[in-house]
Amino acid sequence: MIHANTDEAWLPLYEALASPVRLSIINLLASDFMNVKELAESLGLSSAIVTMHIRKLEKAGIVQTKMVRKQGGTHKICTLAERSISIELPDPLMDVKKVHEVSIPVGHFTQFEITPTCGIATVDKMIGQFDDPRFFLEPDRMNAGILWFGKGYVEYKVPNYLLTGQRPIALEITMELGSEAPGVNENWPSDISFSLNGQEIGMWTSPGDYGDVRGRFSPAWWQDRINQYGLLKVIRIQEDGTLIDGQHMSSVGIGEIGLDRNYWTFRIGVKEDATHVGGLTLYGKGFGNYNHDIMFRVYYEDIRGV
Repeated sequence: MIHANTDEAWLPLYEALASPVRLSIINLLASDFMNVKELAESLGLSSAIVTMHIRKLEKAGIVQTKMVRKQGGTHKICTLAERSISIELPDPLMDVKKVHEVSIPVGHFTQFEITPTCGIATVDKMIGQFDDPRFFLEPDRMNAGILWFGKGYVEYKVPNYLLTGQRPIALEITMELGSEAPGVNENWPSDISFSLNGQEIGMWTSPGDYGDVRGRFSPAWWQDRINQYGLLKVIRIQEDGTLIDGQHMSSVGIGEIGLDRNYWTFRIGVKEDATHVGGLTLYGKGFGNYNHDIMFRVYYEDIRGV
């Protein structure tokens, strides 16, 4: 299931749905997988036009494609990637003005411990060489828009802008993530763990490392068939537990993570003893499908004078 909200990052999803042709494609694929030629014949359109629509549905995460050998040829087979979509509207109990927001570039990690396969790049170039963790110490890493590693972690310091008398009631962390396979592999599960201020807040299993089509914001120099895009994930820590895309992830509540300090420490990684050690790719500005870095939003209520 896709769990969306009113964040602008979900505009590609809503744009993909805002087309009678693309809705027809979804209805056709709900019954069976089809190749582009079959879809074109069913819709009375050219294969080129259908291919354009399929790309939009792929970028939105609704449709997935793969090349399959069949009847002596190679066909691009299309299937639905998801079976349902939920949209979470803003909480009417929260004053949208009472929020502090900060964006942390993916290269602004303050600590790391990783093993190959790995790499790091800016929108202009690779930083150093593939599979050499030493380049994660290169000063130019601060400008990175993508990083990946086989196992280990990266850690970030997040400034706390809460003032005296402002009580946090929810914290949202939004980022684009995927696994890290040698090359790319859409069926490459990886157990990605998250912690905040030393408190484990949960784990999410990434389905794969996506590179079947180019990421919407991949730089022109970025090679094909390597990490192209991930899945947008929204972690929400609230009073009664932690959610990811609206689904329960852990029972850790916001009162358990120690937000009463000048900065918070956020760690994301793949543990050596995880069931699925499939690496991690973290997409920031200039890469992937969403063109933003790690977003932190803390919602609060003003208790001064209460």
